[in-house]
Amino acid sequence: MTAVRAVLLDRDGTLVEDVPYNGDPALVRPMPGAAEAMALLRSRGVPAAVVTNQSGIARGLIGWDDMGRVHARIDELLGPFHAWAVCPHGPDDGCACRKPAPALVLDAARRLGAAPAECVVIGDIGSDMDAARAAGARGILVPTPVTLPGEVREAPAVAPDLLTAVRAALDGPWPRPAGADGRTPVRVPAHAAQQADRAVTAAQTAAQTAAQSARAAQASGPARAAARTAGRAAARTAARTATARRPS
Repeated sequence: MTAVRAVLLDRDGTLVEDVPYNGDPALVRPMPGAAEAMALLRSRGVPAAVVTNQSGIARGLIGWDDMGRVHARIDELLGPFHAWAVCPHGPDDGCACRKPAPALVLDAARRLGAAPAECVVIGDIGSDMDAARAAGARGILVPTPVTLPGEVREAPAVAPDLLTAVRAALDGPWPRPAGADGRTPVRVPAHAAQQADRAVTAAQTAAQTAAQSARAAQASGPARAAARTAGRAAARTAARTATARRPS
């Protein structure tokens, strides 16, 4: 097996808790084992990058500056990371970078000086694994309560947490697919799909509310700022009322 020269990590739900369309650094919370996983990579001299879809920019819910402050906080808590590869587009924009497309993975690999086959992508949903596969990298899924059961079954490898995934990427043994021995190595709640549907609906409603507020507030700068604030509040309300699985 090709030696691992770089690890590429999804952001929300993998490195940090998934707060939908988060533009507030105070809401950043590392996922369990994230600090230990990053310390292990640094101790071994293996560079790490973040590959993340952030459609909140396209939706008008957060700005580039907001995202930059969040990333600075993640760097402070877990980094520094060697590169950040971000897709700011929405699901219907037709870009080449939004996961499950491979462009983010390819870009991060290039910036870290590694071939895609020398990279491992670690994420919590199927689009992370699809992006890895499309780029020619290896993927390890770390499921959370919002990971769909089908995504677990179809993942090339599954680990119960981020630290286990990083250890496996560096030293083996390589994690098995969920069905390789007839059992799933992590517990994914049976109601995850229903939770996901509710969360997506709530987040979409929040995005529509924000868009309507922005259109109504085109007359003045202060009004536009108020509309952005209202949109962020609506998104956070959606996050509090549903287990968050939304179009990132």
